[in-house]
Amino acid sequence: MKLDENLVAVHAYLCADGYVVKNPETQKHKYYRMGLRNTNLILLEDFQKRFEGYFMIKPRIVVGQRCEIGSKEIYKKLTDNFGSFYSWEWKMPELNEELSKLWLRVFFDCEGWVTCRSHQNRMIGADCVNEVGIDQVMRALRILGITAKVKKRNTRNIFSIFIFGKENLIKFKEKIGFLHPSKKEKLETILKDFVIYEWDFPSKNEELSKFTRYLLKLKSKIKKSNGILRIISNREANLLRLQKELKKLFDLDSRVNKRRNGIGTVYFELNINKRVQVKYLIDNNLINDIEKEKWMTLQLKK
Repeated sequence: MKLDENLVAVHAYLCADGYVVKNPETQKHKYYRMGLRNTNLILLEDFQKRFEGYFMIKPRIVVGQRCEIGSKEIYKKLTDNFGSFYSWEWKMPELNEELSKLWLRVFFDCEGWVTCRSHQNRMIGADCVNEVGIDQVMRALRILGITAKVKKRNTRNIFSIFIFGKENLIKFKEKIGFLHPSKKEKLETILKDFVIYEWDFPSKNEELSKFTRYLLKLKSKIKKSNGILRIISNREANLLRLQKELKKLFDLDSRVNKRRNGIGTVYFELNINKRVQVKYLIDNNLINDIEKEKWMTLQLKK
């Protein structure tokens, strides 16, 4: 079987969220089925188009569930050429750079997820039980110049890939990208979140006061567990300057602490711990309505 774009995409779909199965030998009724399980219609239609483009036969789509076809001949071609497609047994084929990009795009469209917690946790990830397959995906990413980390879950036999850092995420977008619409949109959100690193504090007092108030409304987060007010930045200097202005404008005491998220990325956190000072900000409408509501809910519980 010649590995063109259609077959490479079909292979990746089958490895990620797909299946290539036949009935158990003990059963009299024989069947040979291939398909993609996915709730996203765009991915189901892409699989259908790619499958028909290579095998000249069109799988049937059940919207919100799967795209499937039955064929003994195609089943044998796929398993004879590529072996097993079971979750823990599939293997990424040897591909040139362009076909590798396509295979990875399909894999991350199906298995990937995108997280954007502003200035704390911005990454693309994927989970898989296939250690050999994950190693092949990691190698393919390295060839494209994309650095990633892989971790094994402590409680389950699952391996997770993490891609983070502005340069790596830009390379992922440019070289691999997403077809899945919500993942594509989230990746754009991540990249926009990297745009402003350093907060540009005005020099004039009136403008500086407005900017400080703007930051409070925009960046403040109330912890639901204890009512502490937090402001996050990946630049310590941003928070140290904000700390100074909060003291000068409102006589507020705060602390700036260095933190690490679950994958080791460093960020900084300004905390206002005193309940009376958080209440002052609430009473003077210096916190946005969503965080204000969190505070009110917390007070009702006490």
